[in-house]
Amino acid sequence: MDASNVRSPARVPRVVVVGGGFGGLRVAQGLARVSVRVTLLDRRNFHLFQPLLYQVATGGLSPANIAAPLRGVLRRQRNAEVLLAEAVGLDASRRVLELSDGFLTYDALVVATGSTHHYFGHERWEALAPGLKTLEDATEIRRRLLLAFEAAEREPDAARAAGHLTFAVVGAGPTGVELAGALAEIARDTLRGNFRHFDPANAQIVLMDAVSRPLPNYPEKLSRSAERSLRELGVSVLTGATVKAVEPNAIAFEKGGRLERLPAANVFWAAGVKASPLGQVIARATGAELDRQGRVVVSSDLSVPGFADLFVIGDLAHAEQDGHPLPGVAPVAMQQGRYVARRIRDRLAGRKTPPFRYRDRGSMAVIGRTRAVAQMGPLKFGGYFAWLAWLFIHLMYLVGFGLRLLALMQWAWNYLTFGRSARLITGSNPLPLLPTLPAQPAPPPSASPEDRRSAPVAKTNDEAQPSRRP
Repeated sequence: MDASNVRSPARVPRVVVVGGGFGGLRVAQGLARVSVRVTLLDRRNFHLFQPLLYQVATGGLSPANIAAPLRGVLRRQRNAEVLLAEAVGLDASRRVLELSDGFLTYDALVVATGSTHHYFGHERWEALAPGLKTLEDATEIRRRLLLAFEAAEREPDAARAAGHLTFAVVGAGPTGVELAGALAEIARDTLRGNFRHFDPANAQIVLMDAVSRPLPNYPEKLSRSAERSLRELGVSVLTGATVKAVEPNAIAFEKGGRLERLPAANVFWAAGVKASPLGQVIARATGAELDRQGRVVVSSDLSVPGFADLFVIGDLAHAEQDGHPLPGVAPVAMQQGRYVARRIRDRLAGRKTPPFRYRDRGSMAVIGRTRAVAQMGPLKFGGYFAWLAWLFIHLMYLVGFGLRLLALMQWAWNYLTFGRSARLITGSNPLPLLPTLPAQPAPPPSASPEDRRSAPVAKTNDEAQPSRRP
């Protein structure tokens, strides 16, 4: 990018950033004191802290606790603007980005649109097994989760009630492990005493994956520690289990050469991701290579080969280091975002920039209350101190003091009360997910209003309770 080759009306180079996630936001913020015009565009008007989506899905946090309006984040950065828009095409040779409702010219383009769920060719499973990438995903999982307990409360048949209380989580990476642990805590602790016709602690949480152990990318010691913690919470861990079909009320899988079927009213998907569709757009416009997940293969400076002013970062980028692709995690995206901002600054100043190199500062996963595993450099540890480290680091990564304070207050309340206050069933019409109850005889015309209200109940709570428990 040459500062003398000015295209924007403001007579300064225009840097367009597509995506307001971890990587894109770091690019925009890294150019705050540079003589450029930064245009950040996203289909949503907020930055989302995706690592805590499972907390929204399980009622631990509200959506507002993990999302910050992009305009608010960048309000003091005078050279930055935010546009609510969707990129759909690209003319890389002319430096024109096509939007769903117009066009943008640029001097440098950074694409950081992340990834989406990957069902490995079985896209019809998505309606039956929602993933966890957006706020809508999180609230839909929360809706299905809470409705399952409501359905069990109204179900007179013990076998059918057990089906409502069986939750299968597919994928034993960090998202799946954290989600399964949170589901177990809801059933065991949060909902204790909330229902009259069944015991929520009888819910069955099943975590399954084709891998040989949960958290397969973690050291085996931490992986086994996480598995022990899950089992202590009552989670059934099925490794070496390959999903073959997802049905409306069951999931079929193969384990040890045998095909098995698990009745489950709710299946949640955490088994993999693929690059956003914009990767295909970039490949068509530039001839760039895509990997098996649809990620754009980039050069050592994170640019698309042959296009020095077109950068791809985060989950959309296939960037290699020491012969291996970098993982699609938030720290990678943030470091890449800061690097690209530096790269643009250096080019404007006529300086050279060394190749990008990721500094792995560790990884961690939380299994439940005071249960976590962490690897930080040479240190590998679990339990309470790992949980505290997870809590502190995630608070620091939240954008803005307000979000940190809200999340800390909510977590403190949850810790002291074993509660999850964001247990709201949202949606325009949730009741079709509840089972149709057996028809009950109408009360006689002479019955009093009190008798009419009580007529559908065949037994008292005390009489019905034993038939609903094993």
